[in-house]
Amino acid sequence: MTANCPYCHLHNSRLAYRTTDTAGDTFDVQECNLCGTFFLSPAPSKDQLEAAYDDTYYGEREDKFNPLVERVLDGFRKKRARLVAHLLKGHGRVLDIGCGNGRFLATLNGLGDFEIHGIEMPGKAAKRAMAVPGLNLKTGVLEPGDFPPASLDAMTLFHVVEHLPNPSEVLDMMTGMLKPGGIAVVSFPNIASRQARWFKGKWLHLDPPRHLWLMPPDGFVQVMRERGFRLIGRTDFSIEYNPFGYQQSLLNAIQSKREALYEFMKDNRRYLEGYPRFWLQVQKWFYLATFPLFILMDAWDALFRKSGTVQLVFAREGGNTTDMTG
Repeated sequence: MTANCPYCHLHNSRLAYRTTDTAGDTFDVQECNLCGTFFLSPAPSKDQLEAAYDDTYYGEREDKFNPLVERVLDGFRKKRARLVAHLLKGHGRVLDIGCGNGRFLATLNGLGDFEIHGIEMPGKAAKRAMAVPGLNLKTGVLEPGDFPPASLDAMTLFHVVEHLPNPSEVLDMMTGMLKPGGIAVVSFPNIASRQARWFKGKWLHLDPPRHLWLMPPDGFVQVMRERGFRLIGRTDFSIEYNPFGYQQSLLNAIQSKREALYEFMKDNRRYLEGYPRFWLQVQKWFYLATFPLFILMDAWDALFRKSGTVQLVFAREGGNTTDMTG
């Protein structure tokens, strides 16, 4: 059975495996024979996506995760902000697509003279972002008339492209809105990783039905080159995403209820209603005891560019941006 690829829109794919989401809905994971994109088939319905992005996804408390996890995440946000501030030499106009609670942009704003813009879908994350001082927030999606041509110094998409139903169109808009020499920082799960290959439909970062498509990093670099970008930096090792990707995927493989530990970290009581508390405690201890081991595994994976996630930094042709790839 074949299906239409959400990236190249052609009808030429093969069944890679199947996956089941947290609501119990099952999808085929198809691989496009032309562009190499992996995607869900059938495409999730409007009702399925609305349920997947309800308040439990964004966290039902003041923040998405519990306070300890949020403090750790703030450290990673600061690292990303420092990267962008360094590349832009401390000033510029920056758009973060899928800006979430806006804390990355808030951190960036404190590192220089920046005009910060964010786009986020309606919901709890957007409401949190509204409280960020100086943030120009659009609630909704990126549209062609949002910014004049060649008016942005940088655009960031941190684990956002895989959520987009129209990825090719968004990349085209990004190309037009960035100045020559402008920066694009894009991160996403690596469908060519060892995690993806080993765990298949149980892989945490497959995240059905929210992740609609995933392209191998080499393929993504190629489609960006076709739009006039050059790769100036790549990071495979990620303590933030990759060790836990192994841990939760292993737990998914041995139980029917996927993402239980992850949802516990978000205090998603509705999802965990009736789930054995003892088994949750076992998973917490597993997480703490084995995290150092999986850091080492990710370091090994990164040597071969097979880590669970990847961050790519591009510069639009026409500028003199420094190459970070060495």
